[in-house]
Amino acid sequence: MFPLVPNLISEELNLIVALLLGIAFGFILEQAGFSSSRKLAGVFYGYDFTVLRVFFTAGVTAMSGVIILGYLGWLDTDFMYINPTYLQAAILGGVIMGFGFIIGGFCPGTSVAGMAIGKIDAMVFVGGGLIGVFVYGELYPWFEGITNADFLGNIRIFTSLGISQGLFAFALIAVAVGAFIMTTIIEKKVAPDGPAGSFDHTMHRYAGIAVLAVGVVLLFLPDYKDRMLAKVGTDEFLQSHPVKETTMDELAFRIIDRDPKIAIIDVRSESEFAGGMLPGAVNISGRQLFQKEFSEVLGNKHKRKIFVGKNETEARTAALLAMELGYENITVLCGGMEQFLGTMVTRTMSGSACQYAAAQQHSPVMDALQAKDTERFRSKASAQLAAMIAEAKNASVKPVKLVKKVSGGC
Repeated sequence: MFPLVPNLISEELNLIVALLLGIAFGFILEQAGFSSSRKLAGVFYGYDFTVLRVFFTAGVTAMSGVIILGYLGWLDTDFMYINPTYLQAAILGGVIMGFGFIIGGFCPGTSVAGMAIGKIDAMVFVGGGLIGVFVYGELYPWFEGITNADFLGNIRIFTSLGISQGLFAFALIAVAVGAFIMTTIIEKKVAPDGPAGSFDHTMHRYAGIAVLAVGVVLLFLPDYKDRMLAKVGTDEFLQSHPVKETTMDELAFRIIDRDPKIAIIDVRSESEFAGGMLPGAVNISGRQLFQKEFSEVLGNKHKRKIFVGKNETEARTAALLAMELGYENITVLCGGMEQFLGTMVTRTMSGSACQYAAAQQHSPVMDALQAKDTERFRSKASAQLAAMIAEAKNASVKPVKLVKKVSGGC
C-alpha cells in the first residue's frame, strides 16, 4: 500500500487510506451501474459494453499513473506487489469466473457493491462465493496439484514479451481505443437505444486522440531508477562531476581509530561483501540505494559516508547516484576495495592516487619524506587491519531489515 518515495504517510495512516479507497472504489462501481446484474451481463450479449469500457479506462488510467509517477521518482515500482502466476490455476480460475459472471451477472467486487445497496441477487451471489471458498478450503488437498502447477513467478507482461513498458503501454492504449470503437459499432446494431446511442461522437474522437497522445508520451518515459543509473554510469558524467575523495591511508587510520563520524558504504554484491568486509561497513548494492530502509544511514549529515566498491569506478558511480538522490557528505575511497586490501592489508600492492584526481606538483624532498611516513604507517597498520577485518567477517552482522512487499490485490 502506497510505495511512495519519500514515505509520505505512516503505516497506521495507510490503513485509513486503504479504507477510504475501498469506499471510493465501491461508490464508483455503483455509480457506473455495476450493481446491476443485467448491465454487467450485457457485455456478453452485445447490448451494453459499459463494463468493458470502464475496465479498460481504469486499467489505462492506473497504468499511465504508475509509469508517470515511476518516471518522476515518486513511486517505487519495485516495491509494488505482483501476484504470482500459476498457469493452470489461472486458466481454470478464469474459465470458472467467466461462467460465473455470465450466469450470475456479477464478479466478486461488483457483487459486494450490489449487496451493499440491498440487491437480493447480489446477496445470493456473495453467499455462493463464500460457500465456494469454504468448499475449496476443505478440499484443498485434492486441488493442490493444479493450484501450484506451472509456477511462472511474479511476471510482468512486457518483460515476458521482451518489450519495453512504454511500448506495451502504447499497445494497450491502442487496443483500448480500438475496443471502444468496435464495441460502439456492435452496441448500436444490437441495441440502438443502448448507451452508445447517446454518445457525443466529436468528444469521443478528441478523447481517443488525446489518449493515444498519452500513449506516445509513455513510449519515451524510462523508469526512474533505470534513468538515474544510466545517467550516472556514463564516463562523461563521472569525469564532469567531482566527488570528495578519501585516500586508503586515511580510511585505514579512521578504521583503526574506530572513528564514529564515518559510515562505510560497501556497494559490492552481497557475495563479495560476505567474502570480506571492512569493520562497520553497510552493504548497499545496486538499486538498493533507492530503498527507504537505507535512508537513515545515508541521510545522516553528521557522518561522512565513504563509498567502497570493487574498484574506484564502481564506488564513484554509486556515490554520484547517492548525491543525485539528495544525500550529502559523500566521499569515495580511492582505488577501490581490491587495491585497499592489497596495499594496506596484504602489502602485495602499492598505490594511493585517486583515479579521477587532478595531478599535483610536490617537491622531491617532501615526496620522499611523505613516502617514508606512509610506508611506516602501512607497516604498522596492516596487522591491525587484518585482525579487524577477520573479526568483522566472523562477527554476526545483523543486516538491514528490508520492508517486504505487501501481498494482496484483486
